[in-house]
Amino acid sequence: MLVVALLFSLLRPRNSVVYAPKLKYADAKHAPPAIGKGLFAWFTPLTRTKESQLVDKVGLDGTVFLRFTRMCRNIFLVLSVVGIAILIPANTAGSTKDRKQALQVMTPIGIRRSALWAHVFSAYVIDAIVAFFLWRNYVAITRLKRQYFESSDYVMSLHSRTLILTDVPAASRTDEGILRLLEGVETTERFPRTTIGRNVKELPDLIEEHEKSVRKLESVLAIYLKNPDKLPSVRPTLRPSKKYRKHNGADKVDAIDYLTGRIRELESEIVHVRESIDKRNPMSYGFASYENIEEAHTVGYSSRKKHPHGATIDLAPRPTDLIWRNLPLTKKARRWKRIMNNFWILVLTVVWIAPNALIAVFLSDLSNLATVWPAFRDNFNGHHYTWSVVQGIASPALISLVYLILPVIFRRLSIRAGDTTKTARERHVTTKLYAFFVFNNLIVFSVFSTIWTIIASVVNRDEKKSAWDAIREGQIVTKLMFGLANVSPFWLTWFLQRNLGAAIDLAQVLSLTWIWFIRTFRHPTPRQKIEWTAPPPFEYAVYYNYFLFYTTVALSFVTLQPLVLPITAFYFAVDYWVKKYLLLYIFVTKYESGGQHWRIIFNRLIFAVILSNIVVALVVKANGSWTQIFCMVPLPILMGLFKWYCSQTFDNQITYFTNATVKDPEGLAGPGKKSRQNDRVATRFGHPALYQKLMTPMVYEKAQHVLPHVYRGRLNDDGAPAADFSDIAMDNMSQSHPGKAAHFAPTGPKDLFEVVPDSQLDFAHFKNRAEFADEHGGDGAMYGRPADWVSERSGTPRSFFGSGGDSIPSSRASSPGRGQQRSHSDFEEQHAAYRSGGDLNASGS
Repeated sequence: MLVVALLFSLLRPRNSVVYAPKLKYADAKHAPPAIGKGLFAWFTPLTRTKESQLVDKVGLDGTVFLRFTRMCRNIFLVLSVVGIAILIPANTAGSTKDRKQALQVMTPIGIRRSALWAHVFSAYVIDAIVAFFLWRNYVAITRLKRQYFESSDYVMSLHSRTLILTDVPAASRTDEGILRLLEGVETTERFPRTTIGRNVKELPDLIEEHEKSVRKLESVLAIYLKNPDKLPSVRPTLRPSKKYRKHNGADKVDAIDYLTGRIRELESEIVHVRESIDKRNPMSYGFASYENIEEAHTVGYSSRKKHPHGATIDLAPRPTDLIWRNLPLTKKARRWKRIMNNFWILVLTVVWIAPNALIAVFLSDLSNLATVWPAFRDNFNGHHYTWSVVQGIASPALISLVYLILPVIFRRLSIRAGDTTKTARERHVTTKLYAFFVFNNLIVFSVFSTIWTIIASVVNRDEKKSAWDAIREGQIVTKLMFGLANVSPFWLTWFLQRNLGAAIDLAQVLSLTWIWFIRTFRHPTPRQKIEWTAPPPFEYAVYYNYFLFYTTVALSFVTLQPLVLPITAFYFAVDYWVKKYLLLYIFVTKYESGGQHWRIIFNRLIFAVILSNIVVALVVKANGSWTQIFCMVPLPILMGLFKWYCSQTFDNQITYFTNATVKDPEGLAGPGKKSRQNDRVATRFGHPALYQKLMTPMVYEKAQHVLPHVYRGRLNDDGAPAADFSDIAMDNMSQSHPGKAAHFAPTGPKDLFEVVPDSQLDFAHFKNRAEFADEHGGDGAMYGRPADWVSERSGTPRSFFGSGGDSIPSSRASSPGRGQQRSHSDFEEQHAAYRSGGDLNASGS
């Protein structure tokens, strides 16, 4: 671990794009502190950056994650004192057996009944310590969330004052129908601006296929044009997908011609579908945007348990956070998707039991393998020390490898689960990963070795005894406790290995290795090189699952092996600083949820404490009395009551800006106050497929001169205008060049490709374009251009207007330096006006 950390300290000053990309790309408000070139200069800014600054630098999600990590560190530091001062002396002094191995001395194997009272007392102490830290951090996170509600980033965003309605009945699927649903819940001072969702048909699928075709074409061109002055004699070929073999045949075709043809066809289809969309085919979801945050949150709070005419009303997320294809789903369809998703996760969980059991029985204890494999037995007995080292490393390493694969599988399954937001999907991935890990990697793995021993004793029983007699005489509870105590060294080794994983995270070893491999053995496209320089998104679901699982394992083995407490405390102490550096300088939050992970963290820590109580009860039952068991019965009940108290006290405060009802709304409006009823709203929450810019194939500048000989695609424009869409402000669009104005006439391949100079293969030139920012910063707040900040004139999203505010931006890329970027101070002035009672929309069109 120290070697990897030293390697990071040596490489960091010379590789700022890898180890500090946010310093280069973030705006002044969101940029991390400057960092020196010294070997350990990176650590000083971490110690000086306080939590009050973190919300601006890493977002509320990142701040909550770091607070959670710090809380785990503090919990296990305090619990280490309990383990060392109470549990280890009780296990050592209260033992009735002669235990030769050092680790066995600290376990409760053979402990006297009177000494078990120390374990019962420690269970109460542990529950109280964990509950105290959970309560303390619930209070702190509530304070952070209230400050977040007051921040300019939140106040100036459109989603902060917008509600989302799903499952809207057919009779209410109009802008006026949404208004009537809201008035039935709570009457506000002014009417909200409402819009019903439109049926975009197959448009999202066409755009997704268009993007894949563009990326594929870029890959083909990157290989074919790697030496533009000496092109290969044979053009690249590919086999068309089964879907399009009817017109292209099953044989291989020219890859460039085929892909350019597919792109041309897709763009024509996109134009046709966009022309056919109107208001006569509404969907079952809509949005309502209020004049101020208080009104929106008041209505959201009032409707939390109401479903007017079956509709569900909730606070709207950021537009970039929505999973638009799931919004029109009915309750029945969404429920069925969840059932099927849970079914496949259950199948995966059951299927994994078999390989997990084999690892638990044989790889974590090679003596079991030697018992059933005579050929291996002699080698094992002759090289016992060597195989002990292999046993200590192989099993934890294999499980760590599984940790890298499972999150990918679970996320792919959850995509089809019917979630309406990406942040909700990530939270569900976290919960399902945690359940999988606890069941398979903790419970099954830890107890299966014991079950194997019990089964072996039944199989090898005396013929005069029945199987049931053998099971009863086997003392299952006692053997289970012994088995758990014997497997505890595995978890100690595993925790020590995880410290190496933290150092590898800091050094970005996996990322650097992958990029080196692609650059060396493949031909990356310009787009890929640009994406490599962008700050990568932080995998909250993965890391939350890891940390929750580590905490659950440590709490479960507190009484079985108290040494797990200081080792876990050391791990969290190291990883807190590692993750703080990663979030400050390297990673970005892809989609900000406003700290909504906290409640699932809280609930699972409550579960972990209760599971710990069950393990303590198991130890007590093996050697103690029923009186000691009954003394532990109140613990789960007390933790359940604690959970209920925190939920009732804090949850509404961290969800809603205000929960007060509007008093006499008609009297609140002054006599000269203009009603919003007749205001024209040019743009609202709209499906991105309606205005999203289509990707343009990128090529290197060195290949620009050969493009006319390579690209034989669309070079003529018929000039046919595209129809306007009623909800989105658009100029007439070129039918063969979506995103270009109708009067656009391309003069050659240079207008159909985006030629990227080598000097501009950097995320800094493309950070304000949605096709890059969506994956590396979500709504663009970190780069000073939040997608849903309201404009001064109409309170509508800036991203729907582009820089001009009158029409949608071109789908063809402008030069990276083009366009003026508004400063954050402009919006700070608006924020001050809003807080002082000014009307942001007084000059609305």
